[in-house]
Order: sequence, then structure tokens, then C-alpha cells
Amino acid sequence: MVPVVEGVRELSGLGLLTWVYPPGLVDRVVAACGRTEQRRRLLPARLVVYFVLGLALFSPAPYLEVLRHLVEGLRGAGLWGSWRIPAKSSLFRARERLGSEPLRVLFAAAARPLAEEGTPGAWWRGLRLVAIDGTCWDVADSFANEKEFGRPGNARGSEKAAFPQVRMAALVECGTHAVLDAELEGCRVGEVTLSARLVRSTGPGMLVLADREFLGVPLWRAFTATGARVLWRVPANRVLPVQQRLSDGSWLSRIHAGTDAKKRDPVPVRVIAYDLRGVPGAEESGYRLVTDLLDPQAYPAAELAALYHQRWEIESALGEIKTHQRGPKVVLSSKTPDGIRQQIWAHLLVHHALRMLMCRTAATRTVDPDRLSFTDTLRAARRSVTTSPGIFSP
Repeated sequence: MVPVVEGVRELSGLGLLTWVYPPGLVDRVVAACGRTEQRRRLLPARLVVYFVLGLALFSPAPYLEVLRHLVEGLRGAGLWGSWRIPAKSSLFRARERLGSEPLRVLFAAAARPLAEEGTPGAWWRGLRLVAIDGTCWDVADSFANEKEFGRPGNARGSEKAAFPQVRMAALVECGTHAVLDAELEGCRVGEVTLSARLVRSTGPGMLVLADREFLGVPLWRAFTATGARVLWRVPANRVLPVQQRLSDGSWLSRIHAGTDAKKRDPVPVRVIAYDLRGVPGAEESGYRLVTDLLDPQAYPAAELAALYHQRWEIESALGEIKTHQRGPKVVLSSKTPDGIRQQIWAHLLVHHALRMLMCRTAATRTVDPDRLSFTDTLRAARRSVTTSPGIFSP
């Protein structure tokens, strides 16, 4: 792994958070969400936004420890005597006043593809590689959270899991691990339902990768209607008859919606079948993919089969957020649903900032962003954030 400390050091005096989310942008988002203060407070909305981001960056550090990190820059700016660290109860109330909406809007305003034209692993034949997938977050065991998000069952039958859960569907740029969009709901809402909302962030020039549980005509049509292309895995029990055998061994077939009992409205697809001989853990029955890239000359089957492993990059991205950044087996602490949403959006914002930094560093060294260490970047960013007096400036 290539170290990234030098790339972070260039941000000293500014801090990662204010570099990616400058105070002016934060102020505009706060105003647009109606969270601007009517009177001067010890904890103004701008500071609370950075504080919530700091909680995600330093997770699972305690409230007051995180705030001390954020105000360290005041000493160097000569402003230490004009501001005091508030009580923990004041921080709770400030988070409640802010709510989750400014964090969601800030993410929508800032999240974007990060891969440049020459970024390794981000493109295939001119198409930007992105993937969709879902995950769940364990949240604090409160009545409000269970009512809002639900509590899944467990493997022991009638018993339920220890914590309520939030389900999240995400769209991720494979080459950079940048989360481009996300949707949050309770655990009773399926990944396919949530993923349908992510079509708003796809379009021409993208190739969307997805695992077998996402294959269905409505979702397929929703993504392809944006101009995006698709490459999805097929469930083992799905029958895909050969309509026409192609020169590279793939074949043309059709899929139908579950509601199309008379099969009058088919979707043409191309099927690619392959196996992974000699690969430990590979399924003996082999693998099948379907795509709307129907031309075997322009889009060879062997390349598509080799390309599909890029879908696993979204698993790595979600692991970075939930294991390394949040902390392994850490339960989100907010007792209210809005506080939980605020925490998740903060984690997504911090991860996007870290990935922006990694892409910038990789570009200066002409290396694949995957060569950089996420954990090293996280540790270096935690050191850089303490020098950000701009957070407190009027």
C-alpha cells in the first residue's frame, strides 16, 4: 500500500472537512434547510455540522473528545479565550436542532464521481463502472428506533435481533469507492425497492453492475431508461432460453416481468456463462451474467466475465465505512430516528471526503486509488482536522 500522509499534510491549516465541505457551502445548505440561527448561540449551526462530521470521523470517540479535536485550531488563531466547550447536554440539543436534513442535502450537493479519464480500474471501453448494493446498520435499541426502522428476526426462529436496523442501498463508483448516492429506510423495505430510487444518479456513459438478487424487469428498465448500461448476475434457478447463439459463446435471450404472465412484453438480453476453474470457493455450477450490451464484437463476452469482479468494489467501500471508519460492531448511538439518519449521512460525507483525498493523492502519483490504504488515510485525516479555524469564522 502507498502511504498518503504527504497528501494530507498539504491540507494542514485547512483540515479535510473544510477542504471538501467549505464553510460557505455548509452555510448555504443550512440556510436552505431553514436551520439558520435566529440568535447568536454558543453552538452555531455551522459548527454543529462539522461536529457531527467529526463524530463520524473520530468514531466511536466520545462527544467532548471530538469537540476538543475540532476546536484545537482556536488556540493558533488567538480565539481560545472567546469560546468555551459547552456541556454535553448542549451538544445533544444542538444536534436535535440541526436534524438530519442538512447532512442529507450536503451529501446530495457534494457527492459526485471522482474518477478522471485515466483513473485505473474506473472505466471499461469508455463506460464508467458503478455498482449497486445494500447493507444494514445496527442502531440504538430505543422504542422510537424500533417503531421507525423495525427489528429483523434471527436464525433462532421466532426471536428477534438484538438491535433495530436501518437498511441502506448505495450506488458506488467502482474505481474510486466513492458513494454517489444512497437511500435509507427501515429493515422491512427491500434492497430492490431502495435501489430503484438510485436511478436518479445514473445516466449515459455508465455501466451498472449488480448481484443476482437485483435482476428484475422493472428495475432493469428503470436503469436502462436513464441511458445507463447494465451487467447483472443471474440467479441459479433462472431459465434463459437460447434465442440466438453468438460468435463468442454468449447468446441472446429474453426476460419478463413477474406480472407479464402471457410474456407479451419481453426485454432482450445477452447471456454470458462462465466458470472459475481452480479458484477457491468458486461455485461449481458456474456463473451467468445478463447485459443490454448485445454486440459481441464491441463488447466481448470474455471481457465482460472478467469485468464482473469489479462489483465487489462496492463491498469493499461499504466495509470501509462500517468497519474501519465507524468501528467494527459499533452500534449507532442516537435514540431517535432523525438522529440515526444524521449519523449515517455524516458517515457517508466523511467517507466521500476521504475518498476525494485518496483520489487526489493517487492522481499526483499516477497510481490506482486501490493502491492507497484507507486506514492510513483515515488516521492522517484525523490529525489534519484539528487545524481548521475557518469552522468558527463569521
